[in-house]
Amino acid sequence: MEFFRIHRTIPFMRHAVVLNIVSVVTFALAVFFLFHRGLHLSVEFTGGTVMEVAYKQSADIGKVRDAIGKLGYPDVQVQSYGSSENIQIRLPAQKGMSSDQQSAQVMQALKSVDESATQRGIEVVGPQVGEELTTNGLKALGMVVVGIMIYLAFRFEWKFALATVLANLHDVVIILGFFAFFQWEFSLAVLAAVLAVLGYSVNESVVIFDRIRENFRRYRKMSTTEIIDNAITSTISRTIITHGSTQLVVLSMFFFGGPTLHYFALALTIGICFGIYSSAFVAAAIAMWLGVKREDLIKGGPTKRDGESGDDPNAGAVV
Repeated sequence: MEFFRIHRTIPFMRHAVVLNIVSVVTFALAVFFLFHRGLHLSVEFTGGTVMEVAYKQSADIGKVRDAIGKLGYPDVQVQSYGSSENIQIRLPAQKGMSSDQQSAQVMQALKSVDESATQRGIEVVGPQVGEELTTNGLKALGMVVVGIMIYLAFRFEWKFALATVLANLHDVVIILGFFAFFQWEFSLAVLAAVLAVLGYSVNESVVIFDRIRENFRRYRKMSTTEIIDNAITSTISRTIITHGSTQLVVLSMFFFGGPTLHYFALALTIGICFGIYSSAFVAAAIAMWLGVKREDLIKGGPTKRDGESGDDPNAGAVV
């Protein structure tokens, strides 16, 4: 299925240098903000207090969040669990205040809004747990990157593997840079979104690289630059359909999922936008500069189908 077909190849690689300079600058700014401001880590990483509160009727999470926010917790996590009458509150650690003092203060604020609020449990999340989560998160990220490289090296060629990993790391660092610059809360949900973006972004790269390999088989007289331009152009319709439909779902979570899914959907939105950009311009351009050629992808040599059959080099089916 396709909404439209582009019959003339768009010269994307003609602007590769300019676009990748923009990428390098954006990447450098993201790294700067990560080191200068750092991430605003949630309770799962920094430690704090987790409270369980029950109500006689469905809890108004918006009112609960406003009441706790007045105590000086602007980014407190409040979410339902089990049923609409039970909520879970995650409070960051406060200097000079114990967990019992925090919970007493919060319960006083909640009872001023609804007398039926009762505390069911309290749990202290220590900094050791946060360190373990951080370590495991970095391990997960490293395993995903290594897995992607191995997969692409076997399916295509090491130049494509290296280009894709660099492009994917570009996406991840830029997402983290946004969170560092705006000091948005970085939680386990956001970490899950970052890992999802890695897999999502590599899918777009695989589609483009698969079309590049197919073009090398079909068109003997086209240069590598023309092959890459044609591959990106011929997959534009598929890109718009796939990423557009995905973004509609993410936007529904962003606008209607509430504060719990807000930053998760925001991280996915940034990742989807930069994932499209990096697959088309960063990964493809790096593969071109690494010197990928027909012999790298077609071990048995070119087929007779292309230049000799008189195929239109700007044709190319859309996936």
